[in-house]
Amino acid sequence: MWRTRAAAPCVICRSLANSSYGIKRKSPLQNLHLVSRSIHHPYYPSSKLQRPPLRISIQLFSSLNRLPLRKTKLLNVKYGYPFHRNFWLATLASRLLKLRYLILGSAVGGGYTAKKTYDQWKDMMPDLDEYKWIVPDFIWELDEHIDFEKLIKALPDADDLAKLLPDFDKIGESFTSLKGFFSPGYNLVSEVIGASDLLLLLGSPGETAFRATDQGYDNDKQYKKVSDKEKVDQLQEELLRTQLKYQRMLERLEKENKELRKLVLQRDDKGIHQRKLKKSLIDMYSEVLDILSDYDASYNTQDHLPRVVVVGDQSAGKTSVLEMIAQARIFPRGSGEMMTRSPVKVTLSEGPHHVALFKDSSREFDLTKEEDLAALRNEIEIRMRNSVKEGCTVSTETISLSVKGPGLQRMVLVDLPGVISTVTSGMAPDTKETIFSISKAYMQNPNAIILCIQDGSVDAERSIVTDLVSQMDPQGKRTIFVLTKVDLAEKNVASPSRIQQIIEGKLFPMKALGYFAVVTGKGNSSESIESIKEYEEEFFQNSKLLKTCMLKAHQVTTKNLSLAVSDCFWKMVRESVEQQADAFKATRFNLETEWKNNYPRLRELDRNELFEKAKNEILDEVISLTQVTPKHWEEILQKTLWERVSTHVIENIYLPAAQTMNSGTFNTTVDIKLKQWTDKQLPNKAVEVAWETLQEEFSRFMTEQKGKEHDDIFDKLKQAVKEESIKRHKWNERAEDSLRVIQHNALEDRSISDKQQWDAAIHFMEETLQSRLKDTESVIEDMVGPDWKKRWLYWIGRTKEQNIRNETKNELEKLIKCNEEHAAYLANDEVTTVRKNLEARGITVDPCLIKDTWHQIYRRYFLKTALNHCNLCRRGFYYYQRHFVDSELECNDIVLFWRIQRMLAITANTLRQQLTNTEVRRLEKNVKEVLEDFAEDNEKKVKLLTGKRVQLAEDLKKVREIQEKLEAFIEALHQEK
Repeated sequence: MWRTRAAAPCVICRSLANSSYGIKRKSPLQNLHLVSRSIHHPYYPSSKLQRPPLRISIQLFSSLNRLPLRKTKLLNVKYGYPFHRNFWLATLASRLLKLRYLILGSAVGGGYTAKKTYDQWKDMMPDLDEYKWIVPDFIWELDEHIDFEKLIKALPDADDLAKLLPDFDKIGESFTSLKGFFSPGYNLVSEVIGASDLLLLLGSPGETAFRATDQGYDNDKQYKKVSDKEKVDQLQEELLRTQLKYQRMLERLEKENKELRKLVLQRDDKGIHQRKLKKSLIDMYSEVLDILSDYDASYNTQDHLPRVVVVGDQSAGKTSVLEMIAQARIFPRGSGEMMTRSPVKVTLSEGPHHVALFKDSSREFDLTKEEDLAALRNEIEIRMRNSVKEGCTVSTETISLSVKGPGLQRMVLVDLPGVISTVTSGMAPDTKETIFSISKAYMQNPNAIILCIQDGSVDAERSIVTDLVSQMDPQGKRTIFVLTKVDLAEKNVASPSRIQQIIEGKLFPMKALGYFAVVTGKGNSSESIESIKEYEEEFFQNSKLLKTCMLKAHQVTTKNLSLAVSDCFWKMVRESVEQQADAFKATRFNLETEWKNNYPRLRELDRNELFEKAKNEILDEVISLTQVTPKHWEEILQKTLWERVSTHVIENIYLPAAQTMNSGTFNTTVDIKLKQWTDKQLPNKAVEVAWETLQEEFSRFMTEQKGKEHDDIFDKLKQAVKEESIKRHKWNERAEDSLRVIQHNALEDRSISDKQQWDAAIHFMEETLQSRLKDTESVIEDMVGPDWKKRWLYWIGRTKEQNIRNETKNELEKLIKCNEEHAAYLANDEVTTVRKNLEARGITVDPCLIKDTWHQIYRRYFLKTALNHCNLCRRGFYYYQRHFVDSELECNDIVLFWRIQRMLAITANTLRQQLTNTEVRRLEKNVKEVLEDFAEDNEKKVKLLTGKRVQLAEDLKKVREIQEKLEAFIEALHQEK
């Protein structure tokens, strides 16, 4: 009976051994060995027959690193032991006590090691308090909008839920006996398992012994020793896996947060929230930098507000790093050639959509579409090419670009042209010096963050930018070093420790705040940002540099670089922005004081405001043209037109016709010549006169000073507007054809209606002939010299040539006195007679000189004769009405001048109508267009509106704007903080 009761525990132990009861294989401690000794059972016979051995082979794992260790086979486990009837209790007690001592000693000895390991792991965990901003604000405000107490009250009570569950008490009663039956063996096995777990967790750093027992052999032991190096490697691999695990968790959380923020921003854009969205901090800061860029360019200075300045050798990967931070391939790409030819300021900010836009353009480029990306790259390349002046390779003009997207780190970066060591063909000779000066100008800013890019695939000794950066920031207080192309460096560099020296700052003669290693692709320009990120993560996950602790996990990937640069940027902004605001406040006070002392009675009008004022004055002056009286227009037009055509009328029409012998020939000659003149020259001359008259009147109104209101600061602008408007104005071409018909009809009319018109024609003819006679007398005086009165009064003598011409004049006057009806031209024999008479008196004369002198002498004689004839014709109107019948008096020349006078009056009236009805309005339109073009051309305004007053007002406006925006930015910065 006793044997029967003793057999029950044996069955229980066998079931526990076969089913591995009590081992939780899905727990974090997987596949643990059972470190215990077999339990002897007294009922077994003492025979030597043994049951078949049960071999249990379990793979060992570490709970710290989860890496497979060497496999170990347990000793054979026997089902039976020799029968010890009297000592099994003592043996069992001694062995259990020995096991407890071992557990107690291990616990005491490894307590310190466990605490130290826990502290190390705690220090390695990142501080997530700094990333609370990732969670949207509305999450923290949910309790304000949702009443959780009402929700809790609405939930069912625990008693109601318990009624729905099955009755576990009744079910448990059936297992009560089994629970009591299995509890001794279960507690013992659990105790042994816990001891083995503690041995694994708290084992000494030197060696860890794993012991297994055999039920048939009590004293047989096996030890497996693991070296320190293998343990360190396992811990490092486990640490790397853990870091990558947390990195993936962080990326997943950031991705979810990005989607949430995107939804929130989209809801705000649609106006679902009633609160008004303000400009983001980075957008406000970027506006300040844009204004300061123009201000600095005016004075050739550099402000001290923080920026992230990206510098590096050519083809070192500057642009690729910037594209990874911006998460878009936005820059032009080329193989080995200079692509960045001017500074590019990129403002990164957060937004619901991934877009980019220029400062001076409203077009948005969708960075998720390849066609928009290509258009953006092309636009940047065109802007760079246009900014480069002729004969140069690079430009100092900054291109401002804003990139928005979900999850982007807020900062302002400036991509500079790559530093070169040699000027190649096709480059300007000063390209190298220009790039150095541009880089130094940006890095000299004591608050600029210098992002130094170094190519890891080339020898460190070939670096140029590191020396330049060390000169600008010798202490490395604002420099972040980035080693690119680490994948190529790991393949090509023979000594990996060289990369470690670079990252630790021991190889280059420069210091930095931080050192980073990144991979920006495989060199394929068509790679997407996502593929580059995957390649970078895969590379560092498998990289020996990271496994061997040459690189630390926080020093790799562009993600960590972007976070570090953003943190440094905003830290520098918070430290320096208030100081810069105070500096501009002092500058504003100085400028305002200077204005009050120099211009106390003038308003502070900047260049744009002065231009608007000048624009209004010019438009008022153009409108004044419509107020000119018709009489004034016609008088000016008639007078100017006659001055233009009088020479042709006298020389080519009147004088040739007057040489004829009778009135019929005179009229015929006049009609023919007038017709030719009207068809070819007269309409064109009239249009020219009208256009010039309009210009003169317009200029008179533009340049006329209006007393105290006149401001000479507008003179250059008004002159430029006048010249450009006149240049653009074109007279109506159809007006010339209609004017020709009107003039031809006017000249065909010969009927003088009354005596008043007759007298007016005689007066017009006398004035014309007298002016011509006066001009002729002046020409003759210049030819022969002063007469005897002037010689005696002014002591002026004649030259030898003048004496010759005077003698020739006297001979020709004798010839006219002999024949008062002489023709207009000298015959050859008459020229010979005059020459011989002069030679007889010892004067040698050239025949050409005789003819020239004769032309002026005869012209004077003819004009005097025509004036005498005008006096005779004053009483000839009666004979004119009778067509000069039975009269020797002929006044056809009076009729000719009446026809000319009437044609001038009709032409002036026609031109006046065209001017007032058409051309003045067209000129006004041209002036408005010119003013609009000038308003859009800042360079033109700067050139035309100059002076100390303008510059002072312009500076005062910019400084005020900068100060106001800085103060608004500082206030928003404090609110966010």
